[in-house]
Amino acid sequence: MRLLPRVLIVEDEPAIAELISINLRHNGFTPCCVEDGESAQRELDIELPDVILLDWVLPGESGLLFARKWRAAPRTRRVPIVMLTARGDEWDKVTALDAGADDYMTKPFSTQELLARIRAVMRRNMFDPGREKVTIGQLTLDAATHRVTFNAQELELGPREFKLLRYLMTHAERIHTRSHLLDMVWSENVLIEERTVDTHVKRLRDALGDAGAMIETVRGAGYRLIANSQPSS
Repeated sequence: MRLLPRVLIVEDEPAIAELISINLRHNGFTPCCVEDGESAQRELDIELPDVILLDWVLPGESGLLFARKWRAAPRTRRVPIVMLTARGDEWDKVTALDAGADDYMTKPFSTQELLARIRAVMRRNMFDPGREKVTIGQLTLDAATHRVTFNAQELELGPREFKLLRYLMTHAERIHTRSHLLDMVWSENVLIEERTVDTHVKRLRDALGDAGAMIETVRGAGYRLIANSQPSS
């Protein structure tokens, strides 16, 4: 079971790959490093990451070609791609974005800015139209109509609880720290204490009734929504 968001780093410069990996680990991500597109494809065949950091210039085929390939394939088309490159001209940025990249960073870059951009593309991916309706067991969330039902009974959730549930359901079976949930669900530029997450989780559980048991507290880590163990109605 994957516990933290996974980032696939496709970078052939070891020093850059290591620097990114260290910062990702320190900020609640699980990095996986490969040096070329073919190795990246093998990783994707095993497990889809939450984000791909893709260097433009790679041994063999360029990162640009792999971006087009992954964006065209049904299985990988919704995985966010952040292109990393020393190319800084406007034409290069347009080319990368047209190839399917969700964002573009020019080397050298700030690791803090990179982390912020990773979180931003993950938030945007959270609201992908392809994820408007999510069903886990008897619990269904429909983002288009802003409705949640359990055992065919409609439940009343506040706006923040709805957003929190949507994130947990689209990322089920993963442990999410409070700080990570703040990044993903509370994206506004305001100062919020991590304990605020606990308050909203309690409200969400209360609103879900019997289905609230699906949200598990992982002591010392955070929360996760259990997809393979359904509560009784």
